[in-house]
Amino acid sequence: MWLAAMQLISGRTWQDNRERIAAELASLPGERPLLVLLPENFALFGERQGYLDGAEPLGNGPIQQQLSDWAKSHGIWLVAGAMPTAIAGADHIHTSTLVFDPDGELKGHYHKIHLFDVDVADNHGRYRESETFSPGDQPVLVDSPFGPLGLSICYDLRFPELYRQLARAGARVLLVPAAFTAVTGEAHWEPLLRARAIENQCYVVAANQGGTHETGRQTWGHSMVIDPWGRVLACRASGQGTVLAPLDGALIDELKRTMPVLQHARLL
Repeated sequence: MWLAAMQLISGRTWQDNRERIAAELASLPGERPLLVLLPENFALFGERQGYLDGAEPLGNGPIQQQLSDWAKSHGIWLVAGAMPTAIAGADHIHTSTLVFDPDGELKGHYHKIHLFDVDVADNHGRYRESETFSPGDQPVLVDSPFGPLGLSICYDLRFPELYRQLARAGARVLLVPAAFTAVTGEAHWEPLLRARAIENQCYVVAANQGGTHETGRQTWGHSMVIDPWGRVLACRASGQGTVLAPLDGALIDELKRTMPVLQHARLL
């Protein structure tokens, strides 16, 4: 079993981003079963109106149809890191992770819980996701051949209680699609990812945006796959590309047997 994180430098339009993703998928090796995680904003990376205009109803729309077709044609589990999904009758939208199986079926979805309303010392400066997006309210696991997949998006990474809930519910792989900024990424990206892997004894697959975008925003890259001991198995520092690493289910089982941290936890 193999886990892959695709790193992109996405632009404003789905047409251009679709070509970038198609090129990466075409270059995938033949290992199967294979899970491929796309980064946050893989389809649209721009400003508020672009997300509102491009939002699709969950389960319907050209972006979702293309994702389904890719999963089926390549025979992969394709996890759409985060894309805008519409909320009926609302002026806000969700940013959502969608999981497609090799038959192209949508097996589950997750709406981002923690919204990035912060000030960052970069050339963008002010981030207010709550002006566009409504938060989700439920942790989500999706069953798969790799074990239960724990879903999260970007800023969620700073909230360990989410991942502990996912681990307690049985997660074996934690997925972290992101558009981490260059400033926050350099300081915190890898330490947070490795901590989530170690403390929950799960594999972590983290797909980040990785460069300077049309809007001038700068993202950190360093997409990676981390094992439950906290070892970085594969990483791409910057630019477009896909990193790949094997999943060893026996390692998860051994760590849970020899160091049963979830059983020992006393503060819930």
